[in-house]
Amino acid sequence: MEILVWVGAAISVIGLVGIVWCIITVAQARRAGLEDAVLRARLQRVVAINLGALFTSVIGLIIVVVGVLLG
Repeated sequence: MEILVWVGAAISVIGLVGIVWCIITVAQARRAGLEDAVLRARLQRVVAINLGALFTSVIGLIIVVVGVLLG
């Protein structure tokens, strides 16, 4: 079951990379001084990606826990 731990860790890292990307994108958008409507549209897109990245990270952590419990 060690393979589950490594696969879960890899999936969690992918989710974490997505979350960091969202943080960087929002910081860049705020510094760009965009108009309110444009900023809202960009942030709505990032929120959707952020939720997907968070879900991916949680699924990876669940796989790690399952691997540890079975191992």
